[in-house]
Amino acid sequence: MSTSTPETHARRLAAVRGRARDLGIDHVVVYSGEDMSYLTSERMDSHERLTALVVPVDGGAPLLVLPSLELTDVTRRAADRVGATVHPWSDGTDAVALVTGSVAGRVAVSTAMPALHLVPLQAGVDGEVVLASEVIDHVRAVKTPHEVDELAEAARRIDAVHARMGEFLRVGRTESQVGEDITAAIEQEGLTRAEFVIVGSGPHGADPHHGVSDRVVQQGDIVVVDIGGPVASGYHSDCTRTYSMGEPDPQVAREYAVLQEAQRLARESVRPGIAIGEVDAAAREHLAAAGLGEYFIHRTGHGIGLGLHEPPFVTPGGDTVLAEGMTFSVEPGIYRSGAWGARLEDIVAVTADGRRDLNTGERGLRVL
Repeated sequence: MSTSTPETHARRLAAVRGRARDLGIDHVVVYSGEDMSYLTSERMDSHERLTALVVPVDGGAPLLVLPSLELTDVTRRAADRVGATVHPWSDGTDAVALVTGSVAGRVAVSTAMPALHLVPLQAGVDGEVVLASEVIDHVRAVKTPHEVDELAEAARRIDAVHARMGEFLRVGRTESQVGEDITAAIEQEGLTRAEFVIVGSGPHGADPHHGVSDRVVQQGDIVVVDIGGPVASGYHSDCTRTYSMGEPDPQVAREYAVLQEAQRLARESVRPGIAIGEVDAAAREHLAAAGLGEYFIHRTGHGIGLGLHEPPFVTPGGDTVLAEGMTFSVEPGIYRSGAWGARLEDIVAVTADGRRDLNTGERGLRVL
């Protein structure tokens, strides 16, 4: 079943309106991008030109404001999916005024809206402007079984790329060369594009967001490979594995074993009804008990769906209560600056009585 069906669009629009009504919000202004895609199945990116879907919470017809040059059969279909009236505008028109003239009261605005549009919108609204995170993010955070299956398919395909890593990651090649082959493999495995590719070899592995470089992979290196991309429906994958070029140093092997256990404990803590901070604590406390706490320098995970990074976030003390259908990464790491790093990342989905691991590939320190 496609995620773009009349029933899906009606359910999502009703959920956004219901949540907004509960929060005392009168209008929701949905910006182009992932929030727009969630409601209409089209991102409708328009760069510096304003595209926005104005949703009256009282049930009136939404209003789609968009540049005339973006008025296509695709955007017309998107408007039809939510029963929106279309108001195209031409360069020289005050597009923000088209939005502010149609809203009043308490107005929630997508968090992705840039200041270029948000600041004049705030000045022009007759009422209070708030972020829509408690509305749209809250609704998007709980996936349907079909959405979870889409994420599982994305995970399966990115697992297949990791399973082929021996083809790409070899001593004597640069990180950039390895990255080029991974990018091609991501598309070969049926993902629409490589959203990102990190190949952090040796000391570069201690930089969680390294990317790739011209550094040559050397014998004895520990290499962090973090990769992801979406399936055709837009649902993302994100998976990290760590590789050893030859047999690892015994200390590295011991510390990676601690990391692997920390990640297992965090995954196994996932169940509905607990605070998401407990998942973070499960990993963090195990690493700290082994004397490695200072080398874990980021949150344990992030939500994933149409966005690569979206709520809920797996942070220390996070108070979001896990509910069936929430999906997020579990990715503790060890980062020894100037020496090496390691990270182990899987996507999990909260089920009625626990969790579903969407990534199923080998989790050990793989020797190449």
